[in-house]
Amino acid sequence: MRWMWIDRVLELVPREKLVAIKHVSLAEEHLHDHFPARGERAAYPVMPGSLIVEGMAQTAGILVGHAEGFREKVVLAKVSRVELLEDARPGHTLRYTAIIENMTAQGASTRGTIELIEPDGSPARTIGCVDLVFSHLDQNMSGATFPEHNFVFGESFQTLLRTSGIT
Repeated sequence: MRWMWIDRVLELVPREKLVAIKHVSLAEEHLHDHFPARGERAAYPVMPGSLIVEGMAQTAGILVGHAEGFREKVVLAKVSRVELLEDARPGHTLRYTAIIENMTAQGASTRGTIELIEPDGSPARTIGCVDLVFSHLDQNMSGATFPEHNFVFGESFQTLLRTSGIT
């Protein structure tokens, strides 16, 4: 099973920007572990920060992969910076915006912002930023061989793009 931490792509400007969203739902099993009720303390379910960062990595990774028509196997090489200022809780929507800062044959660097949208319709607010570096795996692994098919951008990501109206 492949874990998807984005639900839909809202906007794609090839080789520049991708915007995606993630709806945080109490139906997600991991929320029950962060943080369960204990004694007199009520449960306080939050989406773990590591999964929020993974959502940004998936958003930015799709942008970088799309730039070369998904011919490259794009892998996360470095998390340069992470700042998360608030928790994401059930009912919230996260909006990820990834922008390519630099792209070469070997990979790309991206800058990302995370906005939180409340279920009451109040304006979105920025709750974080994530800067990432991606590697084009086949261009950087001297002597290593990988399968010909693109195992990074499999059927799950293709389905996500197709259901979002991206070809």
